[in-house]
Amino acid sequence: MQLTTYWLEHAWLGAHVEPGVALDIADGRITAVRTGAEAPEPGAVALRGLTVPGLANAHSHAFHRALRGVVQLGSGTFWTWRDAMYRVAARLTPENYHALARAVYAEMALAGITVVGEFHYVHHAPGGRPYADPNAMGEAMIAAAADAGIRITLLDTAYLSSAVGDKHRGEPPNRHQLRFSDGTAEAWAERVSLLKGGELARIGAAIHSVRAVPAAQLPVVAEWAAERGAPLHVHLSEQTAENDACLKAHGCTPTRLLADHGVLGRRTTGVHNTHLTDGDIRLLGGSGTGTCMCPTTERDLADGIGPAKALQAAGSPLSLGSDSHAVIDLLEEARAMELDERLRTRTRGHWTAASLLRAATAEGYAALGWDGAGPLEPGALADFTTLALDSVRTAGPLPRLGAETAVFAATAADVRHTVVAGRHIVRDGVHTLVPNVPSALSQAIGALRG
Repeated sequence: MQLTTYWLEHAWLGAHVEPGVALDIADGRITAVRTGAEAPEPGAVALRGLTVPGLANAHSHAFHRALRGVVQLGSGTFWTWRDAMYRVAARLTPENYHALARAVYAEMALAGITVVGEFHYVHHAPGGRPYADPNAMGEAMIAAAADAGIRITLLDTAYLSSAVGDKHRGEPPNRHQLRFSDGTAEAWAERVSLLKGGELARIGAAIHSVRAVPAAQLPVVAEWAAERGAPLHVHLSEQTAENDACLKAHGCTPTRLLADHGVLGRRTTGVHNTHLTDGDIRLLGGSGTGTCMCPTTERDLADGIGPAKALQAAGSPLSLGSDSHAVIDLLEEARAMELDERLRTRTRGHWTAASLLRAATAEGYAALGWDGAGPLEPGALADFTTLALDSVRTAGPLPRLGAETAVFAATAADVRHTVVAGRHIVRDGVHTLVPNVPSALSQAIGALRG
């Protein structure tokens, strides 16, 4: 068993910032935490700045990264943005998607992200034809995360219809969506059961939305996840149009429909949860269903501000995601949740910096099915990231205010080191596994756009 020691100039230990902390690492986990270490001992790896637990990106669509900038021309809505998304999706192959995802996940590592939840629904070739390997696209995502050195929970997504229909059938997939669909939830379950995880990879499930999975097929996906103890995610009430269609077809809200078909529960996370009734909030909180907020995407697409504070108060754990990757910065997602709530209520201080960091770290890991993440303590996963305390954004405040500085001033550009399972994958702001990440992104995106 090889032992590695990291010396942390400052470390956030969950309740406070401690100077001079030594972490002993073996087999990908922290074996000891020693405070009062004024200087690194011989052989220790020194991480100068503020070290926090690894950031968890609980909701990602890797190929949306190719849309950054392009969709900022003119005006529109979520639905006009979706047309641009379809055009990119139509060009994906296992090979070019791997190249893009590898670069995107490396960008995440540079931003301090140590685990990603990939909400994956581009399963088949254009026209819906299966590849020779029916999981070629999902396996490309798993391989891309391994290449970038980060953990992944592949949330393989059931996407069967284009709009809400009756209980048994939704509207058929349109020509863009044919490659997303397995035809039935049973066929989806058969395919996804062939996927394999690994040391840094887990397999979970997702229901794209109530418009994309007919009501009668929701239990198939929920039962697949329950039998395996796997996480289950679902886009929920992101758009008012989804709510209106569900009310018309089923006489209830999407949240109630999911509750009635066994989807809600402690292993389930609703993504966005934006346009909810008071009854919806009680259902989600009472069942322990989580909420993944994606503020940078929600504002980029003009979706609205979700009731995150009310959801948390009702019992729904909060996590964070960068979703469409308008930016990849979990610190921005954390502060945006607080700042959006300030705009909505015209009051301050809805969450402490510590609680926002927990949403960006431990709660995200839990939502993705990874145990043992969270505070830097013995037995925890050896996943952590170090932020500079001497940049133009972070210089000045006392180190004991490091959590407040990290959440309300720092950005992804302040990440200096990222460690996953004890492996140093970002060192002094440089990715050690993927050379020249900006060039890799440019090449992968250029190939898709060209």
